Amino acid sequence: MGTVGERKRSLFVIDTRPLRIPAYRRLWLSTIVTAIGSQLTAVAVPKQVFDLTGSSAWVGVAAGVALVPLLVFGVWGGAIADTRDRRKLLMVTNSGIAVASVLLWLQAALNIGSVWLVIALLALQQTFFALNSPARQASIPRLVPAELLPSASALGSTVAQFGAVLGPLLAGSLMPVVGLSTLYLWDALALCVTLWAVFKLPPMPPLNGQSRRAGLKDVFEGFRYLALQKVLLASFLLDIIAMVFGMPRALFPEMAQETFGDPPGGGLALGVLFAAIPIGAVLCGLTSGWIAKVYRHGVAVVLAVVAWGIAVIGFGLAHSLWVAAVFLALAGAADMVSMAFRGAILQSAATDEMRGRMQGVFIVVVAGGPRIADLLHGTTGAVIGTSAAVAWGGVLVVIAAVVAAVALPAIWRYRLSSADSPAPDPVA
Repeated sequence: MGTVGERKRSLFVIDTRPLRIPAYRRLWLSTIVTAIGSQLTAVAVPKQVFDLTGSSAWVGVAAGVALVPLLVFGVWGGAIADTRDRRKLLMVTNSGIAVASVLLWLQAALNIGSVWLVIALLALQQTFFALNSPARQASIPRLVPAELLPSASALGSTVAQFGAVLGPLLAGSLMPVVGLSTLYLWDALALCVTLWAVFKLPPMPPLNGQSRRAGLKDVFEGFRYLALQKVLLASFLLDIIAMVFGMPRALFPEMAQETFGDPPGGGLALGVLFAAIPIGAVLCGLTSGWIAKVYRHGVAVVLAVVAWGIAVIGFGLAHSLWVAAVFLALAGAADMVSMAFRGAILQSAATDEMRGRMQGVFIVVVAGGPRIADLLHGTTGAVIGTSAAVAWGGVLVVIAAVVAAVALPAIWRYRLSSADSPAPDPVA
């Protein structure tokens, strides 16, 4: 048993116990590389589309096209993950993502100059990503014991947010030096690290012993299961509430210029606004040792969503850039807490034969919520003003979260039990 000082420090340092499990450690380390690599492509694609067309509308078209496979194949990919060996599925889909990145590099290096080719390859890459992500997330409970799932979720979320901060910064600084096409190539090389990590995983066939093709019946069974599992339903609903009402990123460009004094061509304020949320999330993740001590996961999710709403209200009312940045960072910290516990609930409350499909629904929520928020905040901001739209959005988050917790009390009562998840598979 550690000293009192050591125990206190552990509350404010990210819990790294899941990294003691070799298979999970390799998977997590590969995620660090790919989190940055994927952001290189995320910056390169809209830049190339804009360079080819000179139109932001085409950038929007590319984003819309990329959303379709995420919505369609995210759910189907979850069904496949529940009926096939997840390790094999990860090998195939990671290879597909890497091939798509290589093709993106080739078309840029050869200067083909077809915007439709870029968009098609982006859609192909997102299709493989949508098939990959549910299997990847559903594999974690097979590698990590139930009591460490919140810590594993915090580790994964911290890496993702770290990539969201560092990746775009690297892309912006490296693009003039190495060229846009090289960013695609580096993303493809980063995916080779993931392939090695997945290859070293143990086999993860369905626990019920079945291995068959996934069809529409499996997808519908997933939605029926979700409708009956009030805890999972509430966790998805709370995420939708937070994102749809409380994600004001569509208003950042206008607020940077009109509220915080950026010049028309863009400036410091715009970068600060976009970076503040992921920075807050990363800082929270690095000090998240206390997460493993919390067993009332449902209460933590509700309170985190309410805290997100309050922070968004503060951002909407702020007239100083740095005050606004603090509130956005607090929102990012609240989002990190929400992500960690929602991920743990999803991985522990769902049975193994349904985890892939629940992760597929999660992909749809994560992909669709912020884009609906962009539309909602953009139109509302044009009518009542940006600050009012943001602040009232935060108010709606708080009210709707409380209503959801009352309407679905299972989320408030939910707590972690070691019996919620089967023991992890033996790993080397």
